Amino acid sequence: MNNLLQEDERLDDLQINGYQIIQHPDKFCFGMDAVLLSGFASVKEGERVLDLGTGTGILPILLEAKTEGKHFTGLEIQPESADMARRSVMFNHLEEKIDIIEGDIKNASEIFGKASMDVVTSNPPYMTNHHGLKNPNDAKAIARHELLCTLDDVVRETAAVLRQRGRCYFVHRPSRIVEIFEAMRKYKLEPKRMRLVYPYVDKEPNMVLIEGVRGGGAQLTVEAPLIVYKEPGQYTDEIYEIYGLDK
Repeated sequence: MNNLLQEDERLDDLQINGYQIIQHPDKFCFGMDAVLLSGFASVKEGERVLDLGTGTGILPILLEAKTEGKHFTGLEIQPESADMARRSVMFNHLEEKIDIIEGDIKNASEIFGKASMDVVTSNPPYMTNHHGLKNPNDAKAIARHELLCTLDDVVRETAAVLRQRGRCYFVHRPSRIVEIFEAMRKYKLEPKRMRLVYPYVDKEPNMVLIEGVRGGGAQLTVEAPLIVYKEPGQYTDEIYEIYGLDK
């Protein structure tokens, strides 16, 4: 299977089911936010899941390993990332469970059809400020900045592809919580669950995990904070558990 690797690419161990993922160190590699989202998202037996902006396919692969979902699809606009994701699916022999589709988030409901999914996940670009970008076409810039899609695009298409009472899961920056909630309610996605992620117990949060329900009632549960590090270089017990690592 090593013939699936191209020049300068590497295989990273995902610490679950023996799965590995193909990545390129000079391109955008998945981070902790994707792993934490895979631990926060709830996928029930028989459900169909769509990951918007899947990158190299990390969320579909992790969710296939962690849940009893029926089928997982990743949508990715960047050809190189989509190609790596497809090859990772092949490497892990998951072709019957995971599809990787090259396409634009802004067209997701046209690609997959309205009310076609039970669950949608997304780790969208966090930053709106494009000033100072040396190369707006760089894979890392596209993944981090709202160059090819906006938060509104992601939320709108999430709502469109979700069935009634379907669930969505986002990871984003705490500074944009109000904007996220406003967009969700605009498209009839009711925020139901939220968890803030802190690098250390005495630092400000740097991530937020959000669950929404299409057509849900108004009641938000704020879960206990998730702390990443006990001290520099040492994860908390919960992070070790999410990653599936030995302490």
